[in-house]
Amino acid sequence: MRRIDPDAWAGLAVLLLCAGVGAPTLISGAGTQIPRLLWSALFVALLVSFVSAAFHSAALHSATLHNGRALLRPRISYALYVVLAWILVLTAPGAGWLPILLVFAAALSAHLLPVWTGPVVVALNSLVIALAVSRAGADGTAVVLATLIYLLIQAATLLSTVAVIREQRMRRELAEAHVELRAASVALADSARTHERLRIARDLHDLVGHQLTALTLELEVARHRDGAGSGAREHIERADRVARELLDDVRKTVGLLRADAPDLRASLASVVRDIPGLDISVDIDADVRTSEEQTITLIRVVQEIVTNTIRHADATSLRIAIERRPDDTLKLTSVDDGRGAPRIAPGNGLRGLAERVGAMGGGVRLDGSDGFRVTAWLPAR
Repeated sequence: MRRIDPDAWAGLAVLLLCAGVGAPTLISGAGTQIPRLLWSALFVALLVSFVSAAFHSAALHSATLHNGRALLRPRISYALYVVLAWILVLTAPGAGWLPILLVFAAALSAHLLPVWTGPVVVALNSLVIALAVSRAGADGTAVVLATLIYLLIQAATLLSTVAVIREQRMRRELAEAHVELRAASVALADSARTHERLRIARDLHDLVGHQLTALTLELEVARHRDGAGSGAREHIERADRVARELLDDVRKTVGLLRADAPDLRASLASVVRDIPGLDISVDIDADVRTSEEQTITLIRVVQEIVTNTIRHADATSLRIAIERRPDDTLKLTSVDDGRGAPRIAPGNGLRGLAERVGAMGGGVRLDGSDGFRVTAWLPAR
């Protein structure tokens, strides 16, 4: 079951507050300088434009939407909201808390526009508020005081929104760097252990193996020498058996050292450990066995999945499972409880994931209909 994003609750609360500040004027129609029906229609259009702008601002957390065409729709909705808010405030100058709509406009600009545009929006909103208060018949002191109060409220709201957005971005970047560092550290440690095993295997084969081979040849020659007595021959044959058994053991050990792979469970557990704000579970079937190359591939795949979840999904939990299927393939499935993506446009990370798995003879399938699901498969060892 998908969770409801906290930003969605915040947006709903702001929407209700927008409706609340305009409700008295909608109900009574007092103080409007245009026909009540027209004012009401403009107010409904403002609510719709706010919902559209807020919805798309939440979607802009996805890096795949950071392009000109994707930014166009939310910015148009936002511009419509601002213009309608100005019209409503100017045509109902005595409507009490209606300028709060402009405070929301200032806060929403931090999500949709460059940082430098925020002060411009605040300045224009303050000008509209000054005109509205003046049109309501207030004296100069009241106009300055009301404008200053709303200016400070807008500035505080804008600055706090920018600070929250920056903190969220920094936390995501820190979590992404944490995952990348963990994965690189695990891959490096696994590679170092593998190289050390191969070095030991070569040393055993080149030194001990060759010496034992030479020893067995010498014992074979000694066993066939005519001068050896029956007692000596018995000891020579026993020593030859021991030498041959020891040589077999060395060869088996060398084979095991060369074939042994890093522990997939320990490696993945290290990669996903201590990720702030994201509960990750990794379930690996007991019959899953991987080579070193497969282990490194799965580490990198999990790294990209976790990074993608942190960066785009706004999720609180991520479930990863790896199983061995009857058709002798390894299947990795991951699913989060985030916002999903009805139209998936893979970025460099997801394309790199598919390329990495494809190089192993496998494939990847993506599904964003309910959360975000990644299914990858590759031939078993």
